[in-house]
Amino acid sequence: MLRLHSRQPQTRNALIGVTNNLRKRLEQHRSGHGSEFVKKYGVHRLVHMEVFASPQDAIAREKQLKEWRRDWKIRLVEEHNLDWSDLSDLI
Repeated sequence: MLRLHSRQPQTRNALIGVTNNLRKRLEQHRSGHGSEFVKKYGVHRLVHMEVFASPQDAIAREKQLKEWRRDWKIRLVEEHNLDWSDLSDLI
């Protein structure tokens, strides 16, 4: 599963990553564990997710998105989640 987290809609700070257990990863982030980026920016809101058949497909998509410009990532989120709502209740 590919995940895209955001700190808050106003700043649009985002973290892109792959995990095989999204619920556990969100709990880690919310408890202050995880990457330095998460600790620094307080990225706790799940605003976009994609599901893939294989880890290789998810990693390829992650690499693709990490190359995207910031405005492209914002557009991707806002196509399905205009107000950057937390989607973690959907998992």
